[in-house]
Amino acid sequence: MLKKVILFFTILICSFSFGQVGGRYTYQFLNLTTSPRQAALGGDIITIYDEDVNQAMSNPALINADMDNHLAMNYGSYYGEASYGTASYAYTYDRHYQTFYAGVTYVNYGTFEGYDENGQATSNFSGSEGALSFGYAYNVPYTNFFIGASGKLITSSLETYNSIGGAVDLGFLYLIEEKNLNFGLVFRNIGTQFTTYSGIKENLPFEIVAGISQELEHVPIRWHLTLENLQQWDISFSNPVRGETNIDGSTSPEKVSFLNNTLRHVAFGVELFPKKAFNFRIGYNFRRGEELRVDEQRNFSGVSLGFGLKLNKLRFNYSYSRYTLAANTSLFGLTLNFQ
Repeated sequence: MLKKVILFFTILICSFSFGQVGGRYTYQFLNLTTSPRQAALGGDIITIYDEDVNQAMSNPALINADMDNHLAMNYGSYYGEASYGTASYAYTYDRHYQTFYAGVTYVNYGTFEGYDENGQATSNFSGSEGALSFGYAYNVPYTNFFIGASGKLITSSLETYNSIGGAVDLGFLYLIEEKNLNFGLVFRNIGTQFTTYSGIKENLPFEIVAGISQELEHVPIRWHLTLENLQQWDISFSNPVRGETNIDGSTSPEKVSFLNNTLRHVAFGVELFPKKAFNFRIGYNFRRGEELRVDEQRNFSGVSLGFGLKLNKLRFNYSYSRYTLAANTSLFGLTLNFQ
């Protein structure tokens, strides 16, 4: 029964993780997109340095005094009964150097019918995972260099199997203010399992992410470029549907070029009117688009859209991400300013 449960959740989590980098580690939910703003910009943006407290989940170095007393809550419904939510809060003890952050991530996979190896119905079961995180950021005196760290306590319950783990994220940020350029680097999910599902310790989904963004001086646009999964160069896989049929009837696997594999590390996004009460966002995730595209059919996999609307001390965010013709996701978020 354990093998069936692990196989089921591995397949499900792979779909969340956009492809073949997923499925090799436990606690894959830790690398889910954290907010509608992130999702609309193509995925994992680590260079947004403003009052948006959601960004602390992507890069703890982004924690800053402008987030003080801000609370953000996000919710999304995935495939079937699966749902996903996050909450973030920041508090500034000292206006220059001491900003702290707390966050919660939660995934509920819904209820499933249980069967034994003979196909006989057993009892229904469910699955859920969550993480509680605390972060801190420090601005190196007299510089535009920021260092951040966050610790995570992780829990996972899949059918009757449970696991507890811990992880640390390390983030770095450098600002060139005169050019409105931001550079970011994150080492994510450095940790281990404290208790395992069935006595076998599994690796956490460690990831290295780098990014750059810039707000243009005379145009109300901010662009973002992110390089994901830098800890593993080859993240491609051969899709059997795209194999070439030989004369003898055999099939040769798809060949993924160097350029194609390189682009699968890239996510790109643009914000229009980033500092206004209403702004529009569009993004493209190359890996998602390449892995989920269908030959001879235009389905716009990898494309994402969204917007943000600010009303006094409340901001509403929404994103729509395109996967396939049959599977798309929407995320909703609210941010409250209690100052």
